[in-house]
Amino acid sequence: MIDAAVRAIRARTSVVPDVAIILGTGLGGLAEDVAVDARIPYTEIPGFPVATVESHAGELLVGTLAGRRVVAMRGRFHRYEGYTPQQIGLPVRILGRLGARTLVVSNACGGMHPLWRPGDLMLIADHINLLDGNPLVGPNDEALGPRFPDMSDAYDGALRALARAVALERRIILREGVYVAVTGPNLETRAEYRVLRAMGADVVGMSTVPEVITAVHMGMKVLGVSIITDQCLPDALAPTSVEAIIAVARGAEPALTALVRGVLERLN
Repeated sequence: MIDAAVRAIRARTSVVPDVAIILGTGLGGLAEDVAVDARIPYTEIPGFPVATVESHAGELLVGTLAGRRVVAMRGRFHRYEGYTPQQIGLPVRILGRLGARTLVVSNACGGMHPLWRPGDLMLIADHINLLDGNPLVGPNDEALGPRFPDMSDAYDGALRALARAVALERRIILREGVYVAVTGPNLETRAEYRVLRAMGADVVGMSTVPEVITAVHMGMKVLGVSIITDQCLPDALAPTSVEAIIAVARGAEPALTALVRGVLERLN
């Protein structure tokens, strides 16, 4: 399945990407900065899942960004859509097989840290997996990665240091903390936010972790950035909507774009 997908993509472009980028809810605008060599709908890639979330465009872009050859996913996949962790991880395997050795993953998330605000960016330092399943469950293909990959530095320390330097230089507010992934699609209750915060999480979302586990399994370096779209403080919780979340994510896109561009420009 991976080979068939790679053949289909290579039939459309000769660009061999250095960096793969996954754009989450409301974050597709970063793709507008890509000098596109090929634009491929997911439906035209054999075995590729299809994005069902309204704000996810569902297309693969291959080209250049900030002087780097990139492949960018406009839209990702979630457990709440009915996809298995293995299906969610499959695109990462395809991107890695195309040549990408670095994965930049972004998402929109709810903020549980009381001092952080909607619109802030958060550098993911670590994660907690509370999703239903793991993309590595089942027989292991040693050609893809080891049976028991180490996750102690899942979010590459050197890439995080580079992102912090770029944020400081460009005066971008960049928090750093722990992302917890839950199945969704409902937003959490007050009691659930209290439990997640007590576990050590700073933000909560419904994606990212299966992709990161898959990337680490393949030996890729990962940089993760979240946009905090709403405050999830149990004692001051206000109702929100997907529309409001997407609006905040889009408002923060210029900062995310500047951060990612700055990191790509400084990559060796």
